[in-house]
This record gives sequence, structure tokens and C-alpha cells, in this order.
Amino acid sequence: MFDPESPFYIKPRFDPELFKWLWKFRGACSGRHVRRAMPIIRDLHFASLQLYEELATLDDLEFGFEKRGMLMAFKSEKGFKEGIEEANLMQRIGLEIKILNGGEIQELEPNARTDITGGVFYPQDVHLIPAKFVQGLAQHIERKGAEIHTDTEVLGFETSGNQVAVVKTTRGDFVADEVVLASGSWSPGIADDLQIKLPIQPAKGYSVTVKRPEKCPVIPFNLAEAKVAVTPMGDMLRFAGTLELAGLDLSINRRRVDAILGAVPDYLPELKPEQLELIEIWRGLRPCTPDGLPFLGRLNRYENLIVAAGHAMIGLSLGPITGKLVSQVVTHEKPSIDLTMLNVGRFS
Repeated sequence: MFDPESPFYIKPRFDPELFKWLWKFRGACSGRHVRRAMPIIRDLHFASLQLYEELATLDDLEFGFEKRGMLMAFKSEKGFKEGIEEANLMQRIGLEIKILNGGEIQELEPNARTDITGGVFYPQDVHLIPAKFVQGLAQHIERKGAEIHTDTEVLGFETSGNQVAVVKTTRGDFVADEVVLASGSWSPGIADDLQIKLPIQPAKGYSVTVKRPEKCPVIPFNLAEAKVAVTPMGDMLRFAGTLELAGLDLSINRRRVDAILGAVPDYLPELKPEQLELIEIWRGLRPCTPDGLPFLGRLNRYENLIVAAGHAMIGLSLGPITGKLVSQVVTHEKPSIDLTMLNVGRFS
């Protein structure tokens, strides 16, 4: 955790909020909690997948949606054995899996030579191009009449009794019947103005996007021991990974970027990063709750405030179902998925 090049790194610093978060995180690190959390995460994913499939049929929204599955690839026998144990657990809660040896992986992925001991294939996984999805969805809803205010920073709120009356921003004041706080890693700072404590820590991750090489995987790989994802995206190929608890720090640590790239040839020897044409080095902050579950729902203090934040590394995966659940809460419908475990005040 204190190795700057490891997949999981905590930047040493004095931060009381981080210490509180780590203590709560420690409390959630139990088999009992994992067994309770897995079904809700599974249900959210399957519901989101169905919504993505519906969105992919819209004529004016194209975002590179492909259902090719995902291969969890293992370099070592020890890692492969642990991967099979995890896969069996996934199978027991309803996921489809296939255990593959090295030769079977080569048959599954003929476009790229692999140096892998074995793997677990998850055929239900899909992938897409995030930027195309977000931009395309924004344009789609604008055509439907929605207004999007870009470059508009929230400065604070005015309240009246148990209502959020005004949202104050750098582009003026907004008055709304319902307010949804969905600001990712910045949600705790925004919520502070309402005297609401959201235990969310920013976890920095990196991606490196290159032009698609001639010999490129056609299915996404997860390089298990290295904790690196390799994803084909149209005419691009993306390497992503690492989780760094460093606060709201968006600086780029090249050692961590190099560690991601350095792991790739160990599994996919034909992909030599130094020979690939770079498009972008990117970093972003994932909003992590102590128990790995997002916050979703209303608070008792304010009748017209809904929180939807803390999705960690699965924010894009759960975006569509989160939006649907928020809409159900706004319209006072019964949510299609039980939100009890996602209660916003569960750490209060």
C-alpha cells in the first residue's frame, strides 16, 4: 500500500478524513459484508446492462457498444488458482464463467499472442467507448429538451426549513423542485455546505490510450496480478489501472503510468508500449465509499435532495441504472431495486 508503483497505493499524509475512512473501510473488510453486498452489485449490473442494450438501439446514439465478454488473465499458477476460486463464487450468484487454459485462450483470442497460464472468461461482459457515450448521451437528451449547463461550478446552497431552496453556482442561482447531488469525488465538499458528511475518498486511476495496433486483442483483458485492464475501443486500445488514495490530487505520477505499461508485455508480448502511437495519458478520481457500495437515495434532513455518488470503479457500469433509480425516487415510485443497503445515512 505504500509502494508508489503498486496497483494500490496510499500517499502518506496527515488527513483526519482519510483516517476515519480507513477505519470504516477496515470494518467492512469481512466475508459477511462481501456476501451481503454481492447480490445488490450483481442486480445493479444486470439492470444497467439491460438499459445499455436499450440505449444502443437508439439511432442517434452510437458509443462503440460491444458484447464480447472479458478475460481475466493469470500469469502465475497461484493467481490462476485464486481466480478460479473467485470465479466459482461469481458463478454461485448467477454469473456465467468459463475456465480456460493457455491453449484455449489462444483459440479465443487469435489476434494476439499471449503468455498466460490460464484465465477465467466472463462472456456476459460488454464494453464501450466512455467519451462517445457521455458526449452522445448529452446531445441526445438536449434534443429531447433538457438543458445542460457546462463549466458551472456549485458554490453552495440556500436552504429553507427542510428544503434546498437555491443552488448557488459560478453561473448564477438555480431554483429546482428536486436537487440531485451526483458529483463523484467532489460530492463530500459540496455536501459540507449542507452539513452532510459523505465518507467518500477520491481514488486516482490512470489510463493510457494508443492507436489500435495491427495485432490487437478483440476482447478486453484484465491482467489479474498486475490489476491492469486492456480494452479495444474502435480504432483505439486502452490500458488502465491503479488505485491511489491521494486526496483531490490530479497530478500525474509517471512511475504509476510506467508500471501500468510495463505490465502489459508480461501477458501480451506483442504489445510493446514503446512501439505504440500514444493518443492520451489520462487520470481521474473514482469516488470510493468505505464499504464498496454507492450512496443512493434521499436524506432525512432535506426532503428534496437526492444523493447518487460513491460508485468507485463501476460508475460507468452502473450509470444507466443509477439514473433510472434516481428518476424513480424523484417521482416517488417504488425503486425497481431495493435501496436499503445503499442508504445515504448508513455511516451516520
